[in-house]
Amino acid sequence: MSGSGLPSSLERQHQLLAKNKRHSSTIYVHQPRAGEEQLEVGQVPGLQPHSVWPLRTMHITQLNRECLLHLFSFLDKDSRKNLARTCPQLQDVFEDPALWPLLHFRSLTELKKDNFLLSPALRSLSICWHSSRVQVCSIEDWLKSALQRNICSRHESLVNDFLLQVCDRCPNLASVTLSGCGHVTDDCLARLLRCCPRLRALHLENCARVTNRTLTAVAAHGRALQTLHVDFCRNVSAAGLRRLRAACPRLTLRAEHSAAMIPDQLPRGPHAPGAALRKLLLR
Repeated sequence: MSGSGLPSSLERQHQLLAKNKRHSSTIYVHQPRAGEEQLEVGQVPGLQPHSVWPLRTMHITQLNRECLLHLFSFLDKDSRKNLARTCPQLQDVFEDPALWPLLHFRSLTELKKDNFLLSPALRSLSICWHSSRVQVCSIEDWLKSALQRNICSRHESLVNDFLLQVCDRCPNLASVTLSGCGHVTDDCLARLLRCCPRLRALHLENCARVTNRTLTAVAAHGRALQTLHVDFCRNVSAAGLRRLRAACPRLTLRAEHSAAMIPDQLPRGPHAPGAALRKLLLR
C-alpha cells in the first residue's frame, strides 16, 4: 500500500494513464500479453473491487480507423495537418471526409491554407472575420482612398472564390454563417443557394454588399431554408424584407438594424463630397 492509499500496482497504472494527456504518438492501454493473468485489486476505500490487465505501450498507428478519427476530431485544423505529415496512414485519416463535417474560419487568411478538406460530408460552415479591416471593406468603393482600395484588393475575392469551391464540392451543406465578409456578393450567395439545396440556415452579419437580390434568391432557390439572418446588412431594405416574408411565410427571418441603416448611394451633383462626409460621420 502506497502513501496515496492505493495498491502500488494500481497507483503505477494511474501514473501511466496520465501520460496519455500529453502530446505523444505513444498510447498506454489495458491489454494482456500472452500468458499474463489479470491482477486482482482488493477492496480500497472509495473504490469498487475490480480486475485490471497490466499496462503496455501502443503506437498511435496501431489504432484502428475509428479510434484515429476520434482522436483527430479533438484537434484543430493546424494540429491535424501537422500530425498527418508524420506518416501516410495518418495523412489518409486527415483526408477522410468523415473528419470534416464542420469548418470554422476566424480570418480570411485561413481560407488560403491547406489544412482542411472540402467534401460532400461538410454540413456546417462559418467564416467570422472580426478585424478593424472589416470597417475598410464596408466603405463604399467610390469613397475609399487609394490606400483603402489597396488594402481591399488583397482579400476582396477570397470569400467569393472560396464559396464557389464550396458550391462545387459541398452539395449537402446545411448551415452557413458569414460575418464581416464585406465583399461577398449577391451573385455568389445566389449560386450557393442553387448548388446547396439542403441548406437550412443562412446567417449573414455585417456583409455590406448583400442587397435585396439575395432576398430574391432566397425566395427563388431556398426551398429547404428554415432560418435567415441578415443583421447589420445596410443594403437590405424594409420593402425587400416584406416581400420575402410574403413569399416565404414559414421562414424564420431576422434582420437586426439592416433596414434602418443608410444604404449605399452613388455620388450625385457637386454636393456629393459633403454628403459623403456626413454619411461617414453617421457611421
